[in-house]
Amino acid sequence: MPSSSRTQTCVRRVALAALATISLQAATVDAREPDRVVLGVGAAVAPAYQGADSYRVIPIPAIDIKQDWFFASLRNGVGVTPIDGNALTIGASVVFVQGYRKKDVPTGIDRLSDGVGARLFATVRTQGLVATVGVVKIVSGGTKGAVADVSLSYPVRVSSRLSLIPTLGTTWADRKYNDGYFRVTAAEAAATGYSRFNTSAGFKDASAALTASYRLTNRISLSATGTVTTLLGKVNDSPQVEHKTQPTGFLTATYRL
Repeated sequence: MPSSSRTQTCVRRVALAALATISLQAATVDAREPDRVVLGVGAAVAPAYQGADSYRVIPIPAIDIKQDWFFASLRNGVGVTPIDGNALTIGASVVFVQGYRKKDVPTGIDRLSDGVGARLFATVRTQGLVATVGVVKIVSGGTKGAVADVSLSYPVRVSSRLSLIPTLGTTWADRKYNDGYFRVTAAEAAATGYSRFNTSAGFKDASAALTASYRLTNRISLSATGTVTTLLGKVNDSPQVEHKTQPTGFLTATYRL
């Protein structure tokens, strides 16, 4: 079955960004610092696209910057948090929505241009739990629509150097968003050999992750995240999906300035 980067885009923009964010959370689990600059490099081993049979190694930057209201991170983009307390953070940002090149998809499927989205999110911290809810409305590029994500984490400090973060998450997407990645039109079916397929709005996937972070020094940390994601609802019936449930791994090395 030929592969398509429609869903590959989703993996890079959502799942890998979330993994990188979880890794950075593990590196700063001991305290919430009002101002920080954490930079690093990482690599993910992930399906070539969501539901694919093949895997690939994808380099990912690790970024966690917070200066007063301003912040920059992979998951939440670049924006501001006008409400940022110990128990509640509310913010708004601009996030990058990655497209794909025409040469990355089967003949007959056009390229999907990059775009940007507007994101609103809230994080609640209580009794050691960290819950985040976010919504992205895509405003430019080849993909339109909206996607929402929910995650629940429980950071655990195992020792002065080792921290663990188990996380559960799910994403919901409207029909426009799911169509951008999972739909197969009549023309694409004829060109690629897929069956024609249309999607609908609904919960797209659910995931469970575990991050381990080891602090080498006061500034340098190493983190590893493993996650298992399973597709939900109608998108699981897309002809592009070869595996409903898939693992993904992420490694990062960060330096706190």
